[in-house]
Amino acid sequence: MPIYAYKCESCGFAKDVLQKMSDAPLDVCPACAQPVFKKQVTAAGFQLKGSGWYATDFKGGGATSTASGGAPAETGSPSAGAVVAAPSADIVPKASAPKTDSIS
Repeated sequence: MPIYAYKCESCGFAKDVLQKMSDAPLDVCPACAQPVFKKQVTAAGFQLKGSGWYATDFKGGGATSTASGGAPAETGSPSAGAVVAAPSADIVPKASAPKTDSIS
């Protein structure tokens, strides 16, 4: 069950509530009894662990990663099964950018 953060717009009382996803959102503040208790937008409360993709992957050209043996290993190219990000279509190198000189 997820934990939702709520905050009262009237008195500022804040509380984390463990609720089912199917439960109706709370709307009455338990501190001041005003109907302005609102659900807050918060960051996800989980981390990805294991042999999958990490946020630090592919950020540097010569970055090191931990191999299954626990020792750091140099990676010159992605290993089998690794996710490789394709270059963005928006990025155009300056050398190949078309020149648009127009005389009006």
